Amino acid sequence: MYLTAMSSAENPTEKTLAELRVRTPESVTSLFAELREKANKEQRRIEKAEQFEQFRVKWVGRKSGILTQVTDNWLKPADAGLKRIVGQALNEFRNHLQSLVEQARQDLDARATQVADTRERVDLSLPGVIRPIGSHHLIRQVFQEIEDIFFSIGFSVVEGPEIETPYYNFEALNIPEFHPVRDDMDTFYIDLPKGAPVPLLLRTHTSPMQIRTMEKQKPPVRVIVPGKVYRRDNPDATHSFMFHQVEGLAVDTDITFCDFTGTIEYFVKQFFGPSVKTRFRPSYFPFTEPSVEFDASCSFCGGTGTAAAGGTCSKCKGAAWIELFGAGMVDPAVYGFVNYDAKKVSGFAFGIGIDRLAMLKYGIDDIQVFFQNDVRFLRQFP
Repeated sequence: MYLTAMSSAENPTEKTLAELRVRTPESVTSLFAELREKANKEQRRIEKAEQFEQFRVKWVGRKSGILTQVTDNWLKPADAGLKRIVGQALNEFRNHLQSLVEQARQDLDARATQVADTRERVDLSLPGVIRPIGSHHLIRQVFQEIEDIFFSIGFSVVEGPEIETPYYNFEALNIPEFHPVRDDMDTFYIDLPKGAPVPLLLRTHTSPMQIRTMEKQKPPVRVIVPGKVYRRDNPDATHSFMFHQVEGLAVDTDITFCDFTGTIEYFVKQFFGPSVKTRFRPSYFPFTEPSVEFDASCSFCGGTGTAAAGGTCSKCKGAAWIELFGAGMVDPAVYGFVNYDAKKVSGFAFGIGIDRLAMLKYGIDDIQVFFQNDVRFLRQFP
């Protein structure tokens, strides 16, 4: 540190005026002037809090400060002829030291404030920080679009558990234990402790919410059920062990197949555009009768079956049609599980693969890209 204790030769305050051979008022004034100049120089060199504290203790400290030494060694033993002069000079020197200490404190505070202001100051002339704005995943966007379409025609949205019992996932949907359809919908069962009351599985479709909704609500019922479903499929360009589905159900008195076809065609044209063509093909599902597969004209070749560069369209394989989803009128046997009177009510149900619709609408040829978290893919659909 730059401030060090003075030796007796350097610090005259350790001696009396007699020892310093000071006998005249002029000599006293000169002695105090030298102390004042020394204090001024040391005060100007203060830059840190530690230096300030050392300066304060050295000059005005009560026990061994220079001001105390002047009082003890100069004033008290001074001759009567010099005591008044020394006392007056000492008071002026004390006031001067106090002003030096206060000035040093203010300078340090000002310096600290300036440093803090420099560090925290906001330069409004600098360009702003560009923070990326997030967006919904494409699957979530398609979910929302489908929900909006059905909401506009009176359907409500319900959700249910992804872990189901075989009763709700199969049996209450008219798929008994040894039904062959179960082989096509084989799924993942939960490894439960021994003695668990019922087995549990990851749902293979969102159709269990058909049963759960009808158990709680009497007709009319108009709901769609979006969510994730699971099947033991080997992953490839068109299959995944986890995918997304929207189940639809409408049950009321006097619902006919015409109501069903009108609803489905309305949805498809709202989603793909008014120019798309549609058709039904007979099919089979255990929980609908009659059942149909719903097709739309291929959006990649415009329903011609021919690729733009010539040859067969690789998406529809020349058929000009692409299968969208399965649907049909609710099988009367299903109503028996929810205590509906099959003679008084009727309805339709459909199951739409969200990933498939997104692939068809946006020209995506591999379902795996939905789950790879590649931002280069995701940024194409802000």
